[in-house]
Amino acid sequence: MAMTMNGEVQLAAPREAVWEKLNDPAVLKACIPGCEELERTDDGGFRAVAKMKVGPVSARFKGKVALSDLDPPNGYKISGEGEGGVAGFAKGGAVVKLSDKDGGTLLVYDVEAQIGGKLAQLGQRLINGTAKKLADEFFANFAKAVQG
Repeated sequence: MAMTMNGEVQLAAPREAVWEKLNDPAVLKACIPGCEELERTDDGGFRAVAKMKVGPVSARFKGKVALSDLDPPNGYKISGEGEGGVAGFAKGGAVVKLSDKDGGTLLVYDVEAQIGGKLAQLGQRLINGTAKKLADEFFANFAKAVQG
């Protein structure tokens, strides 16, 4: 099952500060809902473990995340894939763009993802609703971290 999502968040911090936090594993780990581990790998990406619950399906996803098209402090592409055992898999990516706006930074994101296994059987509405909720939670946490 494929899905797309996009949005924007106004952050009360300069673009360089937002860029720094977007590349800080400790900040990202604290902001990602359900994240248990997030470590930088030798290739500049990350290894992650996150526990997720989507409707009746709970799973611990283990995966890797890569950063590409790096354009500091304007944005990057983040791609990842994770395995959740019998729950299924998730893979996808997001293009993140930063620009100056209203004395702070506007973060714009476009996400494309694919899921399979038990998760894909839950239905588009439940998956999209959960994805939006997780994204909103991440960006609320990230806004706090940036302003922190």
